Order: sequence, then structure tokens, then C-alpha cells
Amino acid sequence: MLMARDTSRDETQKLHKKWLKHQAFMAELAQNKEWLEKIEREGQQLIQEKPELGPVVRRKLGEIHECWQDLESTTQAKARQLFEANRADLLVQSYTSLDHQLHQLEGQLGYVDQGQDLTSVNKQLKKLQTMECQMEEWYKEVGELQVAAASVPQQGQVMDTVSERQSAVETRIVRLIEPLKERRRILLASKEVHQVGRDLEDEILWVQERLPAATSQEHGSSLQAVQQLMKKNQTLQRELQGHRARVEDVLERANVIASIRSPQADCVRAGLEQLSRLWGLLWAETERRQLVLDAMYQAQQYYFDTAEVEAWLSEQELHMMNEEKGKDEPSTLQLLKKHLVLEQTIEDYAETIGLLSQQCRQLLEMGHPDSEQISKRQCQMDRLYVSLKDLVEERKSRLEQQYWLYQLNREVDELEQWIAEREVVASSPELGQDFEHVTILQEKFTEFASETGSLGQERVTAVNQMVDELIDYGHADAATIAEWKDGVNEAWADLLELMETRAQMLAASHQLHKFFTDCREVLAQIDDKQRRLPEVRARQGGTANTSTLQRLMQSFEHDIQLLVTQVRQLQESAGQLRTIYAGQKAEAIAGREQEVMHCWKELLTSCEECRVQITTATDKLRFFGVVRDQIMWMDSIISQIGTGDNPRPSNLSSTPRRG
Repeated sequence: MLMARDTSRDETQKLHKKWLKHQAFMAELAQNKEWLEKIEREGQQLIQEKPELGPVVRRKLGEIHECWQDLESTTQAKARQLFEANRADLLVQSYTSLDHQLHQLEGQLGYVDQGQDLTSVNKQLKKLQTMECQMEEWYKEVGELQVAAASVPQQGQVMDTVSERQSAVETRIVRLIEPLKERRRILLASKEVHQVGRDLEDEILWVQERLPAATSQEHGSSLQAVQQLMKKNQTLQRELQGHRARVEDVLERANVIASIRSPQADCVRAGLEQLSRLWGLLWAETERRQLVLDAMYQAQQYYFDTAEVEAWLSEQELHMMNEEKGKDEPSTLQLLKKHLVLEQTIEDYAETIGLLSQQCRQLLEMGHPDSEQISKRQCQMDRLYVSLKDLVEERKSRLEQQYWLYQLNREVDELEQWIAEREVVASSPELGQDFEHVTILQEKFTEFASETGSLGQERVTAVNQMVDELIDYGHADAATIAEWKDGVNEAWADLLELMETRAQMLAASHQLHKFFTDCREVLAQIDDKQRRLPEVRARQGGTANTSTLQRLMQSFEHDIQLLVTQVRQLQESAGQLRTIYAGQKAEAIAGREQEVMHCWKELLTSCEECRVQITTATDKLRFFGVVRDQIMWMDSIISQIGTGDNPRPSNLSSTPRRG
């Protein structure tokens, strides 16, 4: 602000320097205007972030903006004041200064330096660019001075000087345009030559840096190493592909320069030949290395897959060598199921083995360097797989035998338990309280024996068949299985014997109770016959018909005759029972037999007495009948004698004799 308001007229300071100083100040002011705009943006951002500071920020921004406007107006006013006060002198001094600077530039253009290398050429170009920028600024300044001169009055000696200076400056500017262009062309041509040489060197260095990776003999000793090398080679190929345009551009530019006959072109031509040779070699080596790495990758992939398969087969082989058989039938069945699943997995794994075998054949057919090693690995893997399948069959056989053994053990235990339960029934001591009870027991036991015999024989036969099949199969526990078979057959034979004994005991008990029942029935019948004898005796006294008495007696004797068979059967039963029973039961049998025989004898005696009585009564009645007939005959004779008729012969001799 103080510089803008400086209006002193120091005579020691030239007016032109004041004018230049003020112009520099105005340029600085124009540059600082961006700083003012930045302050305004930061103030607005601060207001948005912290609204509470809005009034203070706006006040400060207003003060700064007001000061800035005051500064600009003061600067413009001073510029106008300086220009208006000393316009003609300023024009003369300005043209004189420009002419002096153009003369210096013309002297610089008189010496042409093409540069020894790219750096020096770039420095010369930068210097030339500075000159061109100065020329543009001076050209603008001439235009501004022309505008200023047009506003100056045309009278006076000063204006003649201004016109002379103006014409000289414009002529010198026009004369400098072509030298500047020529110098730029020369420098650009020199820069292109040096740039192509530099690019050739850079590309040759770039190719040489990558050539060892392309020609490397390291092919990797594992799948991971080969993959990494392949990735590096593929990255190198992609890098070459991406860099191809750059190399072709350099080669094309080098070809253009190489066609020129000059010392610099000879160097470019040598670099061109070297880069072309190295670039082709790098491409060929990367492609060759890719083919080699592909072959190594296939081999390492085969080795890797083979190692995984061998590891898996070895792991499964350890599982197959496990001696665990299961603690019981469910655990053994679970192990067998797992084994069957694993067996199917191993069976399905044959497809993987087949794929590796196919890969092995492909490697052998393409003549891989490791063909012998690959063939050995394939044979080793095939043998390992066959050995694993044999172990699978062996373990399956062991588990199946163990499972069958547990099944047989369960069947044997269940059958023995069933036989034991049947033995409890077969060994029951209950023989019945009476004839009806023993009959029910005998019927139930007969049904029980029939069911037990059929079902038991079926189950025993099934167990024996299982045992025979396991023994014929060559079961490892054949001796134990044979012992189980003997135990089951012995238990079954004991049960059959118990049932036979029980049946005999029930039959004997049935016979005993039947004997006692028959005894009671016979005694009842004998008692009934004893009670009927008085009725027979009573009827023989009340009837005079001998035939009726005889029929009555014959009917009674017929009933007695039926009892004879029963009594004899009782005697036979008593004789059989005495061979079976002894002690109290034998005494009871003998007592009942004696009681029956005693009653039977009494009945026979009474019957005999009754028969004698009936015979006596019959004879008596027959005698009375004969006497009555004789009396009637005698009466008839007497009557005939009295009437004088011939007497009829007597019928005594023809009368049948009764009694």
C-alpha cells in the first residue's frame, strides 16, 4: 500500500526504473489475488464447519476485501499518474531497453551449440524456450507501447525519437524470428538423435536385465516352485507384450535415423542391430522356457498328485491295519458300515488312479526326460492300490466274521434263554390236585410241548446251520463256535428230556387221579347196586310171575357184569400204578383197590344171595303152578265122571316143568 501511494519525484532515480518497478509490483499484486481467493474459500469453509464463528470470519473477510480493493484502486491510480506524467520519456526508454535486450539475444543466436548429449541438448532447448518466452513478452510489450504511443501527441522531437526507436525494435524482432526457428529445428533434430540413442541404450539394458530370467536353467524341483517359475515367466511374457509397442516405436525411430549418413547415425545403427537381436532372442527364450516349464509342470503335477494319492492310500492302509473289531454287535455293525462306505470310496478311487495312469501314458508318449522315474512311480502306486484292496477285503472279512460271531452269540444266548424259560415250565413239580386239574395240566403241557418242539427244533436247526456255515467258511473262532453248538444241542436235548419226563409224570399223575376217580365211580355204582338189591328182593315177594322175576334178575346181573370190566380195569391200573409209585401213594392205591374189591365182593355176595332167593321163589311159584294145574285137571276129571263122558287123558305128562 505504501509502494502504491509513493509519489515522490526523486530526481536521482530514473523514471523508467520507477515504471518498471511499478509494473513488477502490479504483477506481484495479480499473483497474490489467488491467495486472496484462497483465504475467502477457507473462510467460507470455516463458516460451514463452525457456524458460531460466522460473524467474526465475515467481518475479517470484509475488512480484507475492502483493503484489497483500496490497494488495487491506489495501484491503478499511481500507474496512470506515472504513465500520464512521463509517457513520451517512458516510451523512449522502453524502446531503448527492448532494443538492447534484442541485441543481446541476437548475439546469443549467432553461436549454435547442438549439444554433446541429451542433457546438454535439453539445456539448450530450455534456454531456447526461455528466449522464445522473452520474445513473446517483448512482442506483447511492443504492442502495448504502440498503443501507448498512439495516445501521445505527435508533435515534438520526442515523438520522432519514439518512432525511430519503435521502427528499429520491430525490425530487430522480425529479424530474430527465423534464427529462433532454425535453432529450434537444429536442437530438436539433435535431441531426436540423442534421444533415440538413449532409448536404444535403455531398451538394450531392459532386455539384458530380463534375458537371464528367460535363459535360466532353473526349472523347479517341486510343483510350487514350478508354478512360481511359470508365473514369473508368464509375467515376463506379459511384460514383453506390454513393452512391445515401446520397443517397436524405438526401432522404427532408429530405422529412420539409421537411414541418414552421419557419424551419429552409425552409433544409432549399431544400437538398432543389437536391440533387434536381443529382442528376438528374449522372445524366443521366453517361449522356449514356457514350453519347458509346461512339461515340468505336467511332471511335477503328476508327482504331486501321485504323492497325494500315495499318502491317501497309506492313510487308508493304516485304517485297514486297525485291529478294532467292536465290543458288541451294534458297534461291530457300525464299524462294518463305515468300512463298507470306505470300501466304496476306495473302489471309486480307482477312477483317480486311472486318470493318473492316463497322465503317465501321455508323459511317456511325449518323451518326457523323467519317463523312467514316472513309470516307476506309476507302478509303485498301482501296487500300493492293489495291496490296499487286499487289506480292505481282509478287514471286511474280519469284521464280517466278528459280526456273524456276535449274531451267532446273540442267537445262541436268546435260544439258551428261551430253552431255560421252557425248562422252567418243563421242570414244574405241579402234577394236579385232582383228575380235572391234571387233565387241564396235561392238555396245556401237550400244547406247550408241541409248540416248543416245533419252534425249538426250527431255531436249533437254524443255529446249527449258522454254526456249520461259519465253520465251513473257516471262521477264526471255529472252536468257540463248535462249543456253542454243543452247548445249545445239549441244552435242547435236556429240554426234550425234561419235557418227556414231565409228560410221563403228568401221564402217571393222570393215571393215578383217573384210578382214584374210577374207584370213586365204581364204588358209587356198587353202592347204587347195593341200594337196588332191596328193591329186587321186595319185588320178588310182590309178584307171582316167574318170568318177570327172571328178567329183573337178568337185568341186574347184566349191570353187575358191566361192573366186572371196570373192576378188572381198576385192578390192572392198580397193578401198573404200584410199579410206578411207592410209599404213601402206593399204600393209598392199595387201600382204594382193597376198598373197591371189598365192596365188590360184598355186592357179589349180596347178588348171589338175591339170585338164590329169586331162584327159590321161582321154583316155588312153578311148583304152585303145577299143583294148580293138577288140581284143575282133577276137578275136570271128576266133573266128567259125574256126567258120564269119557274121561280125557291126563295132561300131567305133557305139562312142561318149570322151575
